[in-house]
Amino acid sequence: MTETHFGFVAVLGAPNAGKSTLVNNLVGAKVSIVSPKVQTTRSRIRGIWIEGNTQIVLVDTPGIFKPSRRLDRAMVAAAWTEAGESDLCLLLVDASKGLEKNTREIISSLKKNGQHAVLVLNKIDIVKKEALLPLIATLNDPDVFSETFLISAKTSENLNDLKHYLINKIPKGTWMFPPDQLSDLPNRLFCAEITREKLFFLLQQELPYMISVETTRFDETKSDIRIEQTIYVERAGQKAIVLGKNGSMIKKIGESARRELSALFEKTVHLFLFVKVKENWGEDPAQYTNWGLDFNA
Repeated sequence: MTETHFGFVAVLGAPNAGKSTLVNNLVGAKVSIVSPKVQTTRSRIRGIWIEGNTQIVLVDTPGIFKPSRRLDRAMVAAAWTEAGESDLCLLLVDASKGLEKNTREIISSLKKNGQHAVLVLNKIDIVKKEALLPLIATLNDPDVFSETFLISAKTSENLNDLKHYLINKIPKGTWMFPPDQLSDLPNRLFCAEITREKLFFLLQQELPYMISVETTRFDETKSDIRIEQTIYVERAGQKAIVLGKNGSMIKKIGESARRELSALFEKTVHLFLFVKVKENWGEDPAQYTNWGLDFNA
């Protein structure tokens, strides 16, 4: 009988370090949404990567920064919990930003907690090579980091070296997930994340940070899927932004999300979007339960 290996790898980093892009690349499919907006990832997303007889659960964590709101605190707490419970921890650093404050504080916390990690400098495709060595020298604390890798999650540059390292570090164990499963994210939450991604891209700077998408209906047949979702905003003015003039923006959002969902599920998707004003939805414990976050963090 073939010996199998199984383990968890937590991907930590400051907001917009490229964690979701790396996880999607390693899994070989889209399991986590990506956008230029900070704090895109709210809950921990587990992508399942299989290489030979090894199954690795890659945990895409929310970006770590100094939290100010309840939602921020819950996201940061979730990231640190995953770091403590995983077999390996990667600290992904945006090499184009250098040693920024959030990264410096993450390294300090890892050191304080006696946690070890693998240092991964990302986005080297947009950084001058001569700038990388001084950055490595500044970041590479031997008390924290066991190895250092320079990659581009977007272009896959040097990614094979990191893959090889991770595969060889995963312990023996029985696979937790079937070989055809790519993520442990429920369909309802995954579909809500896809729509939230479209909101980020189409509204960009106009998008209010405190916006949420909930899938209220998901009915699947052999040929199609009917999905109903509610987009929650905190004020009437925000609702007007999401709807757009004569409903033009919500139509674009729906069309973009519907196309991607149809491609991902490989069947016709009927998507219906509704926008509701819900003041202080960030104080609703049910929202945190849906994301797997601790309301009292």
